[in-house]
Amino acid sequence: MPDMHIFLYEWATGGGLVEEPGSLPPSLLREGAAMVGALAADLARIEGARVTVLRDPRVLNLALPGCELVDVLDRYSQGEELERLANAADATILIAPEFDRILLDTARRVVATGGRLASPSPAFITVAADKHKTCKLLATAGVPTPPGVLLESDDSLPRDFQYPAVVKPIDGAGSQDTYLVSGPHDTPPAYAWPRRLERYMPGLPASVAMLCGPGGLVSLAPCKQRISEDGRFRYLGGELPLAPGLAERATALAERALSALPSTIGYVGVDVVLGRNPNGDEDAVIEVNPRITTSYVGLRAAAQQNLAKAMILVNAGNAWKVDFSNRPIEFDPSGNASFMQ
Repeated sequence: MPDMHIFLYEWATGGGLVEEPGSLPPSLLREGAAMVGALAADLARIEGARVTVLRDPRVLNLALPGCELVDVLDRYSQGEELERLANAADATILIAPEFDRILLDTARRVVATGGRLASPSPAFITVAADKHKTCKLLATAGVPTPPGVLLESDDSLPRDFQYPAVVKPIDGAGSQDTYLVSGPHDTPPAYAWPRRLERYMPGLPASVAMLCGPGGLVSLAPCKQRISEDGRFRYLGGELPLAPGLAERATALAERALSALPSTIGYVGVDVVLGRNPNGDEDAVIEVNPRITTSYVGLRAAAQQNLAKAMILVNAGNAWKVDFSNRPIEFDPSGNASFMQ
């Protein structure tokens, strides 16, 4: 691979909250640091790659050996450096939450300043960052999704919906403000923004990461998701590999989902639920994440090639295959991964 300058930007650790008072949000900071740390380490191992990362200086433990760190002290310098580096780099990879249009606006800013994205495009983010829009588009294409309705901020839970159900922001990230409701008389906290009410789908929660490029999709090893059982669906980490049969069902469903959405490049995560019926007729796509997801930390530990290099090569249109160890691995949102036996 020829010499390449890669600009890697993660919002929580990279100055997205640089002038916000108080401490950084723990869950966003934990998962953001895990993702940028893992991806930066893999990018730095690519021969000829120079990796630059923005850093909020309050994140003292973000060292990233082999990478150039650029500290940002205020919003002006953060925006100025983001545009400068995106314009100068051969490739820019964004990791940011979907809420408040943060990921979409950042992607548009990179493109407007002449940057070359190696992560999903604004056109793809526009669809995938809206959970309700995504499910409607997938359902129209015949991809199974939970039946759902859009609720405005002042709407009550409808009486004629099938419960139990899940209520969540249409553009949330990290299961924030997500609640299980048993019926129309439940009272989740008030929302100041539109949210989606969707039927709760019992089964095994799983995720499938896909590397997307001009030559098509490369499916990575599906992961089991560990989700809290308190009705809040907090992400606790994951495990891989999935059992044969389950893995094939998850991968086939994720591939169907991405085939129904606008084409893009980069790393995309598809969250699914696998029902009890082995024929897959109870399986459903829950959402599509247009960015690196926390499962990267587990996948890189199991991958027998450099996962970041594979992403860059697929982005460029090269055919590539990633092999994975069959040894069971578990990982958590803090970036810790270990073999289970």
